[in-house]
Parts: sequence; C-alpha cells; structure tokens
Amino acid sequence: MEITALAQEVLAGNRRALARAITLVESTRPDHRAASAALIDALSAQKREAIRIGLSGTPGVGKSTFIESFGLMLAEQGMRVAVLAVDPSSARTGGSILGDKTRMEQLSRHPSAFIRPSPSQTHLGGVARRTREAIALCEAAGFDVVLIETVGVGQSETVVAELSDVFLLLLAPAGGDELQGVKRGIMEVADLIIVNKADGDLKATATRTCADYAGALRLLRRRPEDPDGFPKAMTVSALEQSGLDNVWSEIRTLVDWRRETGRWARRRADQARHWFHEEIRQMLLARLQSPDAQRLSAKLSEEVESGTTTPTLAAVALIDQLWPEISHSKGAESLDLARDTP
Repeated sequence: MEITALAQEVLAGNRRALARAITLVESTRPDHRAASAALIDALSAQKREAIRIGLSGTPGVGKSTFIESFGLMLAEQGMRVAVLAVDPSSARTGGSILGDKTRMEQLSRHPSAFIRPSPSQTHLGGVARRTREAIALCEAAGFDVVLIETVGVGQSETVVAELSDVFLLLLAPAGGDELQGVKRGIMEVADLIIVNKADGDLKATATRTCADYAGALRLLRRRPEDPDGFPKAMTVSALEQSGLDNVWSEIRTLVDWRRETGRWARRRADQARHWFHEEIRQMLLARLQSPDAQRLSAKLSEEVESGTTTPTLAAVALIDQLWPEISHSKGAESLDLARDTP
C-alpha cells in the first residue's frame, strides 16, 4: 500500500492499517525508514492529540490487569483507547514473548480498543525505539487515550516521562523494602503513585502503603509543572475495578490544569526537542554498524585487547576515520597531544 493510501486509512481509524503503519515505523530497513518518515510527516499535519499516559510498575504488581480494567472503563465511557505495551527482549536471542494481548483478553476484543505489543530490543528506558512514532500514529487514528506500558520499573524508565503527558507508577501493597527499591528518579517524575491490589486481606496493607508513599512524596521537592496536591498517591483494585474512576478524575484534573496554564504545550515542545537529540544519537550509533565501521572496530578492539592502545585512543581513531571532518576539533587535537606524550 502506498504511503498516501495508508495515511488515509490510518486517519479513517482503520485498525489493520494502523497495525501495518506501526510495523512500518518499527522496521529498520532503509527504504522502510524513509517511507515511515514520509508517513509520519503526512499525518502530523492533522494535529490530532490524545492524552498520553505512561505506566510503569514493579514485576507482579498487576500492570496488565490495571490497564485492561482502566481501558475497559474508558471504552465504556465512549472513548477510544490504544495500548502500546513494551515487552523485554532477550539479550541472548533478541526475541520477545509479546503476550500482552493474551493478558488483556477482554480489552483486546473491545471495538474501541487497540493493543500493540512491541519488543524493547536493545533500547533502554523501558520503551521501544519507535514508541514515539507509534504514539503519533495512534493519535492520527483518532484514539482519545494512549496508554504506554513500560518493561518494568527501574531507574532508566524515567524515559517514559519524555513520551507521556501523565506518568503513573503502579506499586503493590508492601513494606519499606519496596519503597527503598523504587529509585528516587522515577518517584520524581511520577504524577500519580497508584497502590494496586487494595482488596481482600491486602486492603488495609494497601492503605498503609499508600500513606507511606504519600509521606515520601511530601519529602520530594514540588515541581513547578504541578498544581497543588500533585504528585499524589492513591489506592485501587484493578481486580475489583474500584478506584479507577478516581484515577481518571485525577488525570483529567492534571491535564486540564496543564492545558489552562500552557504547561501542556511547553511539555510537548520539550519532548519534541528531547527526541530530536535522541534521534541524532541513534543515527550516529547506526553509522557505527556499517561494514567498514565494523571491520575497523574489530581491528581496534584487537589492539585494545593486546594493550597496544587504550580504549579512549582507539575510540578517537575510530571516529577520526569515520568522520574525518571533525578530526581536527579541539577535543581531537587534545587527544592527538596525548598520543605524543611519553
């Protein structure tokens, strides 16, 4: 299907066309990269926006159950919901299970929902390399809410904050050990901390845990992009579907406040700048995967292993030969002096 026709199908809300478009933007083939760039450019003119909600959480916290219950609630209210779930890739084989549709069986069958699992591959930060473009495609397809589920909680998963308008950190009822295990970095970027599994015998524990996190949030410096009372902690039971309406109400309050104060547009602009620099970095890294670069890298690696050169000087030699136009920069000249220093 040519790009113009595919763009029209995506704009019409065709879910099969959306799936094909995401497959296109995730491809690493050079011709597909050019086609996906043209597709994104064609769709961006429509200026459609969804509420982007990033979500991370500790393993076993019930992220999939929460997303399914939350997504079904929104869909029953007449909204179209897209879920972009990132599965961890094997460091050995590169494969991923991609089982999120299986875990979200009811939501995957809902006519107003779309679920797309993607492998993280080697990309750090809990999201896939092309999650940003996938979000843009879902917005162009007319979805009202896009949920981005990360691989699992970790310090590097603050990257999802650069993709979302609201970031939810999902945690389970637990004691202080889990509080210690959650990194300060991800606590600082979370807009809402949600203690799940607040049901049955765990309900009282969840309430105490929520109070612990609320106390921890008070110790963190309040961010200028937050209204009074944010960030905040709250309890839900995704299994019993209780508290989900409160979560949505708080999300709407935060989104409305940021739109009224101009922080919504500023946040989107800052994110666009961040991904511009990230795209440059990724393109430079891709250049290092060319056959010539790989051969030179292998040769220099042998020299480093044998001790005839240092890792720093080998890296400079690699960059100098791949990009000779920058070899006379001040940084390179200082390292040239280092070569001559006994």
